[in-house]
Amino acid sequence: MPTYDDQPYHFGFILAVNQMHFVIDPKENYQFDKYSASSVKDFPMDSSFIYSIEYESQVGFTVGIIGNLRIARYWDLRFIPSLSFGERNMMYRFSTYLDSIHSFKSIKKNIPSTFVDLPLLLKYKSARRDNYRAYLIGGINPRIDLAAQFKREEATQITQIKLKRFDVYGEIGVGFDFYFEWFKLGTEIKMSYGLMDMIKQEDNIYTNGLDKLSSKVFQLTFSFE
Repeated sequence: MPTYDDQPYHFGFILAVNQMHFVIDPKENYQFDKYSASSVKDFPMDSSFIYSIEYESQVGFTVGIIGNLRIARYWDLRFIPSLSFGERNMMYRFSTYLDSIHSFKSIKKNIPSTFVDLPLLLKYKSARRDNYRAYLIGGINPRIDLAAQFKREEATQITQIKLKRFDVYGEIGVGFDFYFEWFKLGTEIKMSYGLMDMIKQEDNIYTNGLDKLSSKVFQLTFSFE
């Protein structure tokens, strides 16, 4: 495929593995805020304090369609609408008092996400060497979390951690293209950093300790063009 990259535009698809993370920015001195029984539905207590807030990442997957526009010899503009599936867990540890007895309580809150990704990316390619070339890629990615909308409509007696639907990510990555007889295979590692605060404050023990909660995603992508 010696002239493949000279085409003005071409299409393809991606299959990817992702790992979704949070960047937690807790409120100052959040461990000293006292919560009464009326603010906590998930476990019995007379009073409680937040001891620690952490997160646990999970592995998900992404599928998408590539639209590639050649704008110069070494520059491409790429639009890759995709669906990304994944989840994260928020891990809370509480110091609680019930009938004057002190104990520690650990609670895990699962937060699934189904993202509609709309990334617009600029790709800078090296000169081709035999049947491969390296490249850098970067741009912006507006994301809509369809699962976040579902959680807002969900009726339950268990307190849910709810995220806002819309975020914008800055993305940067590096990869290699390999040219075969019938197609081009790309392998890419990309990092995405959310620019907005995603936590939906609802005046409960899980959100009151957070000043800001943003997202971060690592993704290993295989493209076929």
